[in-house]
Order: sequence, then C-alpha cells, then structure tokens
Amino acid sequence: MGWKVEGGFDPNLKKSIVIVVPHTSWHDFYIGVFARRLSGVEINWVGKQELFKWPFGYYFRWMGGAPLDRTSGQNKVQAIAEIFQNKKEFRLTLAPEGTRKKVTTWKTGYYYIAMAAEVPIIPVAFDYKTKTVTINEPFYPTGNIEDDTPKLRAYYKGVVGKKPEYT
Repeated sequence: MGWKVEGGFDPNLKKSIVIVVPHTSWHDFYIGVFARRLSGVEINWVGKQELFKWPFGYYFRWMGGAPLDRTSGQNKVQAIAEIFQNKKEFRLTLAPEGTRKKVTTWKTGYYYIAMAAEVPIIPVAFDYKTKTVTINEPFYPTGNIEDDTPKLRAYYKGVVGKKPEYT
C-alpha cells in the first residue's frame, strides 16, 4: 500500500495511552491495524461491554479489545484506569478529536485517563500526504492540561489526514 512506519514503541513500556491524530476517515482503522502489526507490540482499545458477548467477543478480545461498562453515572476515566491496573500490558489507542470531522479542540478524556492510570501518552500521526505512520516518543503528562495540550498538538503540525479538509 506504500505506507511506512517511522519510530516505534518501546516494548519495555507495557502501559500507555496512544493518541492517533488526525482521525478523518474510516480508513484510519485498517492503517492502524497494519501499523500495529508492524510495531510488534500489543495495542488495545475499549468498547461497550455488549460487543464482547457471543458470537464476536472472542474476536474482539483477540484484536486487543477490552470491555467497558458504559452505564450512565459511571466514571469512565476511573473505569479505564482500573483496566490498566488489572492488566500487565495495556496500550490504549484513542482519537482525542472524538470524531472524524474537523474539530478545533480535542476531547480531554485521554489526558485524564493517562493521569489516573499514571501512564505516558504516545503521540502517533497518520500522514496521508507522505503515507507515513509516525510513532513518537512517550510524553509524560505534568497534570497541567493547558500547558501539555499545545506540546502534544505540536507533534501533528503539518500532518494531513485522509480528508485534508478535516485536518
């Protein structure tokens, strides 16, 4: 497909939040699956617990999924932090944009999950212009989201998504 992967995951870093930006198309899913395979480490995701029942539950777990109780009133950040606590290895992939459309601000859940789980954030860029997946070094959040967000967004300067108008 002509894509290349730059950088890599430290296999000794067993837990992290992996933020993938920009997320502008459903094509990001299979690009991510291929990049994950090439990385040689397990990359995970969370989904509503109903997905993990028969007949697809085994497949979704095999694909790195972890069930999440999304009942209203639940503290989702704490629930995901507990998944981290209960696993020896867990690298959670999230799209901080929260949608495939153009946004001016990111959702903040990824940041608060990283803080609650005490794990670094690994910025990953999908650049369709250069057909490059870039896996950056871990970023350790300071607890000051106002200062940290511009530093994280800087990893994506000039990166173009599948739909450039949404980048």
